[in-house]
Amino acid sequence: MTALETELRSELEQMREAGTLKRIPVLRSAQGPVVEIDGRGKVLCLCSNDYLGLADHPEVVRAGTEGFAHFGAGTASVRFICGTFTPHLELERDLAAFAGTEAALTYVSCWNANAALLDALCDERTAVFSDRLNHASIIDGMRLARPAHKAVYEHGDPDDLSRALAEAPGSSRRLIISDGVFSMEGDLAPMPELAALAREYEATLIVDDSHGIGVVGETGHGVLEHFGLLGRDDVILTGTLGKALGGAAGGFVAGSEALCEMLEQRSRPQLFSNGIPPAVACSARRALGELREHPELVAGLRANTRAMRAAIVATGLEPVEGESAIVPIIVGETAAAIRMSERLLELGVYVTGFGYPVVPEGTARVRIQVSAALTQAQLEQAAAALERAAIEQGVLATAPTD
Repeated sequence: MTALETELRSELEQMREAGTLKRIPVLRSAQGPVVEIDGRGKVLCLCSNDYLGLADHPEVVRAGTEGFAHFGAGTASVRFICGTFTPHLELERDLAAFAGTEAALTYVSCWNANAALLDALCDERTAVFSDRLNHASIIDGMRLARPAHKAVYEHGDPDDLSRALAEAPGSSRRLIISDGVFSMEGDLAPMPELAALAREYEATLIVDDSHGIGVVGETGHGVLEHFGLLGRDDVILTGTLGKALGGAAGGFVAGSEALCEMLEQRSRPQLFSNGIPPAVACSARRALGELREHPELVAGLRANTRAMRAAIVATGLEPVEGESAIVPIIVGETAAAIRMSERLLELGVYVTGFGYPVVPEGTARVRIQVSAALTQAQLEQAAAALERAAIEQGVLATAPTD
């Protein structure tokens, strides 16, 4: 056994003893309100990002199947070497229309899209200002991009951002970057204030709305629609195809034609990595069409989220406040969150526990993610299981009423 192997096994054993080692269930079915887990059978799923219930939607699946039949399994190389596919261009046109921008460009993930965008825009003249609770892809993207100046402002705090902007050196390019919906908290970024500061300091606002698209806004166009900022030319949008848009793979950047053309020419993930499979572009495009043609999906998601929150509050638990479909319940330590999620799975409800390093020490949580496809009976089942697991784990004091 090598020295490295010995060290790795020791670290894993320490995690196992501390109760923080993650065990990843294996699914034997399509994603949906009910999934089949290897060794567990069918369970209610409240941890997926399939917010609109489109991952197994017949029309979305059919579009992907037809895409496979016509375009094959993959791209076989990067776009500039052996060309792009018509589904990519069609999807990008639809994404640009959805975002209210001139153009859009797809990547294999939103992680890649964020990294590509920051790397391509950052140089010796650039200052970047990032919310403290931004997604890991933004944090790592900033590290790799190495801008001339970077500042991390306090979460959702426009005053702290204003201070950071005022104190920054006189860089000729300023980028403010924020999640639209923060995935661990479920809260929305203060977009009007961020947009006003961007205008005041001649900065560009970049918004990763992966958890807002299909969820927030009257017609599911995300936080920019919610705050009346859709289509502003000083805002760049990034997002994922892997959540509300059918659970497919891939991400995108939406902005001006010049921006997307420059990314196509310069961004390393575009130049050195294959694009999303054409069939995935087909299914994601159909999912986008379902959202456009059926706004009642967003209304149904909103109603289910209100019902889920009310049912949780009725148990005595206190979910973190928020306007998105993410409903976190803080339990404290990482091991407690993992124990509670394991007990929930035993009770037939699949909810993930999150702890350090995903969230700060002492703020571990179980995170419920609501879908438009859930029924009222399923929401009640989930709330009952949460109450029982919380009591058994000492999060609630009242005895269960079986």
